[in-house]
Parts: sequence; C-alpha cells; structure tokens
Amino acid sequence: MTIATAARMPLLRRITLAPMLLLAIAAGKAGAMDDHAFASCVDGIAQKARAQGISEPVIRDSLGAARFNERVIELDRRQPEFTTTFADYLNRRVTEQRVARGRALLEEHRELLDSVAREYGVPAQYLVAFWGLETNYGSYFGRMSVIDSLATLACDPRRSDYFRGELISALRIIDEGSINPRQMEGSWAGAMGHVQFMPSVFLRYAVDHDGSGRRDLWGSLPDAMASAANFLQGIGWETGWRWGREVVLPDSFDYSLAGRENARPLAEWSRMGIRRPDGYPPGDADIDAALLIPAGHQGPAFLVYGNFKVIMRWNRSEYYALSVGHLADRIAGGSGLHNPPPQDAPRLSRDQVKTLQSALNERGFDSGAVDGILGPNTRRALARFQRDRDLVPDGFPGPDVLKRLGVDINDS
Repeated sequence: MTIATAARMPLLRRITLAPMLLLAIAAGKAGAMDDHAFASCVDGIAQKARAQGISEPVIRDSLGAARFNERVIELDRRQPEFTTTFADYLNRRVTEQRVARGRALLEEHRELLDSVAREYGVPAQYLVAFWGLETNYGSYFGRMSVIDSLATLACDPRRSDYFRGELISALRIIDEGSINPRQMEGSWAGAMGHVQFMPSVFLRYAVDHDGSGRRDLWGSLPDAMASAANFLQGIGWETGWRWGREVVLPDSFDYSLAGRENARPLAEWSRMGIRRPDGYPPGDADIDAALLIPAGHQGPAFLVYGNFKVIMRWNRSEYYALSVGHLADRIAGGSGLHNPPPQDAPRLSRDQVKTLQSALNERGFDSGAVDGILGPNTRRALARFQRDRDLVPDGFPGPDVLKRLGVDINDS
C-alpha cells in the first residue's frame, strides 16, 4: 500500500493504523510489518518531508511508491557466524587482479585524477583504492531501490531515526534533479553510486565536477572522484601525508604499546627500534602514529597516521582502513606486504568468542559484555591474560592461548 492510498482512507481508519505499527515494531523481525502498518509509518515520514520542503510530486511519486523489502531487514539483522581473520579480509579485497585493474584505471584517468588531487589534496591512488573497494571500480553499485531500502529501515525500530533522515535526504536528491527515482539503486542500506555515498553524505559533499548541471555519482566518474575527494578533504584529510606504513618490530617489543589509543610521536617509535622493511627508521617527522598488529605478533605491523583516522570515518573498520591504505600503495607501484598475515589463524564463531570472553571474565580479566564480538575490550583483556601467563601480550587469539582458556577450535 502506498501513502497515496493511505491518504484516501477515512481518518478513523488511518488513526487505527498506529497501534498496528506499534505491534509490528514490537515484533522487530522481517515480515512482521504488514501493508497497513508500513503505509502508516511512511505517511508519517511524508509529513516530515513535506515540512522540510520536499516537493509534493516527489513525495507522491517517489515516497508514495515505496515498498517494504523483507530482504533488507534480513540483511540488516544478519550476524556473521564466524569472525573474519585479517588474512581473509585483506586477501579477498587486495587481490592481484584488483591491483592491476587499479593501476590501469589510474593511468587511463590520470588527467582527471591528477586534476582532482590538485584541487582537493587527496592523491589519486587513494581515490582509486576507495573506488575499487566500494564498487570494484564501478562494476557493481547494488541493485536495490534506495527508496525502498531506506523506507524499510526507517520503519524498522533498530535505527529508525537515522534511516528516516537518510530517506528524506534521498528524496531531496531526487527533488534537486540529480537522479531519476527509477534509477536510484544502491546497497541494501541505501549507499549509492561509484563510491557508495549515503544520501546525507551526498547532499553535503557530492559535487558537479563535469559541469553537467547535476551531481551524478552513478553515471559521471568526474563527479564521483571529485565527490570522494571533497568528502575526504571535508572530514580532515591531511595533504602531503601518507595513511601509514608497514614496519618491522624489534624482538623485545612491548606489545602493550599497540592500539590506536596509544599514539605517540613518530620519532619515539624510531627510538624503540621500529624500522621500515628496508631497514631504515620510519622517520622523525613531527607527526603522531599508532601501532596496529591486526594478525598478532606473527603477522604484519603498521604505523598509522592521522589520515588513517580519516579513512576510518569513511568506514569504521580497521581492516577496511588498512586495506584501503595497502591497496593505494600497491596501485601507486608498491609491492606486497613484507610480512603477510598468517593464513592459519583460527576463524572463531560467535559462540567461541563468547566462550573466550566468559573464560577471561571468570579469571578476572574483564572483557566486558559477553557478546561474541572480538572487539577492543576483549583484546585488551586477552593481552592482560597473556602477560600474566608469560605469553606474547599481543591480544591476538592464537591457538595456544585459546587452548589455555578452554576454547575448542577444532570446528573453526
């Protein structure tokens, strides 16, 4: 049912839809919201959109045609059964094929990318790296209706306020003429175009670089690359600095110093004996850096700078940010990692992580909530346990420490 249909209902009938909506929200699962409840929810969003100046034709023809998509809720609720190792994450995203394609596209669009880099201060290889990771260089934007996806999530209780705002932003994009609503397709969460902008990011940072009169992140590569650069500049990209680099640690290194919360001057890391893979110190520039060891002490180590934090504002995953930085380096001509992550790291299920967390908590190493998520609190607790047992305190759940904590990894 569309909002146009709901608008023609008698007032009493429309009022009675509200309890139905509350019941649907209470259920909180795919398929729980019937047509009437969804129509009532969307009708409320239409009123907000109208109050914010969205034109009546867009409300009627775009929002009015929105349909509840059960698949969107399924994807939003989906929790991965197993944790992803850094080796698995990186090797799936920074492939030789993607590197080669990125280098070819860097040369093919060199004039455009250099022009954008001069204007916004973001080097071309980073723009190509984001493009590669987000849509495999424009080969897949997503095939879901952005309006349907956002309307579905806006009427779902989990993050309704956020997605209601994104939905109204999407309507504003249609209203300004940037995209035909029938062509507004993207991911299940509403991310759009070559670089997968959410609608609110589009409104703030998308630019008409090719002078066509509209901001087109689907059909215009100049608009997409300039918009990505404008976004990165807007959220703090520091011109002239790298994202970070791979480093080699001395044998006696204190792994308690690792983590983004432990940033310190680059010269201090050099004094500790940290070196680049070529044997030289990482430098003494006036910049703070943090040390990351995403695969434990047997895997690669990275010093990351301020631009790494900027990449994480695009996507809050450390694995993602490391992959962007490494792919950008490879596209610019760099080689693979000096110390690749070990391939045999255990993939833990959520239940196994819960067992790990419970074991740490029971032994007095507070890992926080037993939620099955191998996050910073769990890694810090694990590092404290390792130090107490005279193990390398890298906070990494390797086979030895898992065995000591009673976590069975035979099924990993």
